[in-house]
Amino acid sequence: MNLEALIRALKSGSKQAEKDLFKHMRGRSLNTCRRYVRNKEDAEERMLDGFYKFFATIENFQYWNDEGLYAWIKRIMINECLMQLRSKTLFAIISENEAYDISEQDNVLDKLSNEEILNLVERLPLGYRTVFNLFVIDGYDHNQIGLILGIKAGSSKSQLFKARNLLQKMLILNGSEYVREQSK
Repeated sequence: MNLEALIRALKSGSKQAEKDLFKHMRGRSLNTCRRYVRNKEDAEERMLDGFYKFFATIENFQYWNDEGLYAWIKRIMINECLMQLRSKTLFAIISENEAYDISEQDNVLDKLSNEEILNLVERLPLGYRTVFNLFVIDGYDHNQIGLILGIKAGSSKSQLFKARNLLQKMLILNGSEYVREQSK
């Protein structure tokens, strides 16, 4: 699929181009939304809202390459999910006083596949899950996460540390092969 041609057609007002781009991107976009929003129906709504915003502002989008398009749509989807989480006041982050210096260390999560991690991440509490997704999966640093979520970088670090610890506990409780291999 030639995405550059699709973008040109979108800018010309082609409804077929909208359908084609949506069909091409919906699986990837829904997966992004599902990482942040547990409820499948809410994730689908966020995805649809994200595509609506993308199509409504297509004139402002500059196509450079396919990766840039994917990144832009992914960013819109993440922002839609974060806006929903904020609007429902479901999002609670610990205070800066509870944050402390956290060192990066090798752990059992480094041995898991992406799919296995995503299945576990979906079960994390909202604050942990959001910071984990932003840092580990989407590649934001703690300062960026702080700006996005309105928290201190230290709080982001603390949330990530606690998310990783909780994920390790989940692995242990589930009797993961990775934990057994690490203990040998």
